[in-house]
Amino acid sequence: MAEPAERMRMMRARRQRQGLRDLRLVVPDARSEAVRNRIAAQVAKLDPDGERDALLWIEAVSEFDSDEPR
Repeated sequence: MAEPAERMRMMRARRQRQGLRDLRLVVPDARSEAVRNRIAAQVAKLDPDGERDALLWIEAVSEFDSDEPR
């Protein structure tokens, strides 16, 4: 069996032939207490009326797969 680095190169080459490319994302770690505290502080600063208006607008302009009227 090929070494891990060689298998990775082969996988990347296969994906590249398929028109795909690897993408690496770095996101905040929600397990971190510091991150959770920062998010909680940001949420506490949100204006409930503004958020409600934003959600209503998103619903109004969104397309739904359902045939049922809203």
